[in-house]
Amino acid sequence: MRPIAIMDRPTAVTGARRQRLEQLLVLAVPVLLIAWLAANTAANLKAKGVTTGFGFLAMPARMGISEGFLPFVAGVDSYARVVAIGLCNTLFVSVLAIGIATVIGTAVGLSRLSGNWLLSRCAGTFVELVRNVPLPLQLLLWYQTLLNLPSPRTAIQFGGAYLSNRGLFFPTVSAATTLWLVAALLLAVTLLVGLRAAGVSRRGWRRRLPALALSVVGAAAVLLAIGEVELDRPTLRGFNFSGGMAISPELAALVLGLSIYAAAFVAEIVRASVVSVPRGQWEAGRALGLPHGRILRKIILPQALRLGLPALGNEYLSTIKNSSLAVIIGYPELASLINTMASDTGQPIEAIAVLMVSYLTISLGVGWLLHRCEQRLALAQR
Repeated sequence: MRPIAIMDRPTAVTGARRQRLEQLLVLAVPVLLIAWLAANTAANLKAKGVTTGFGFLAMPARMGISEGFLPFVAGVDSYARVVAIGLCNTLFVSVLAIGIATVIGTAVGLSRLSGNWLLSRCAGTFVELVRNVPLPLQLLLWYQTLLNLPSPRTAIQFGGAYLSNRGLFFPTVSAATTLWLVAALLLAVTLLVGLRAAGVSRRGWRRRLPALALSVVGAAAVLLAIGEVELDRPTLRGFNFSGGMAISPELAALVLGLSIYAAAFVAEIVRASVVSVPRGQWEAGRALGLPHGRILRKIILPQALRLGLPALGNEYLSTIKNSSLAVIIGYPELASLINTMASDTGQPIEAIAVLMVSYLTISLGVGWLLHRCEQRLALAQR
């Protein structure tokens, strides 16, 4: 008697073909719908005499940009440069907010697990208060608070810095001094790489790390001593400060709002990750005679990081996308600038497409980095 598997092979092949056909039909429906919508939209725009395409990105931009990391001249630079400036501003704010939120959130999350009743309750109150208030309201609160600081003539002074309703102004070093400091840092990194390549153990070069850091600090101190460091100090001229480096109220409010809002969610992720580590790990550490702090740093937190990394990645992506709320307080990030660009050019569909592609690229890049981190952590646990 022939095996059943051989007799049923034609039926199995037919079933597989039917499944592929059904999948193609399911895929064809949304593709045809999108194609129909695109053709209909293009026809309506053509009937109204509205030009389409992305050629406007090469046109001179007539809009103004209040602040950015790239120079911009209205009427000379193109709209593509506007997109680049918005992208740089978004990335800068997002990276800064993610770093601050991670530090604050980790501290608050561990504080919620503390045996100190007051510290634990204060951390819990912070989490419940911050994450249950909408982010736009928090941004407006921080922005209005900063705008109600003293005027530049009565600014709060600490050291060589000034804090007023126009922002935070602090001294900066000259370009020559920056080059010296960068050279000293590169020298320290080169020494570390040389020690590692020479076969010095990881523990050995880590012991030498404080000495190398002191050498960099010593080089900076020598530069200060011999007077090579030229400081560009802010000075009051008229109704505002000039010179030095300034942090605008819009940038400060955005970073504070995003950082504190994300920190509340990071704190819950950290707390849940630490609780998820089996209690046997704590008991094993105590059996070895390790103190509580060392058990937490060396045993619990590495495992908690592996458990909480996917959730942390989602929160980081949310923080990047939440930066688009900067339009509320007037900071020129990507979404705000592209919104203005759409109004100036009269091509909102293309502008929104540029915005979507930009955020998609950032999100995919962050997702890839987090995936690589998960792979490294998974290999380290084997």
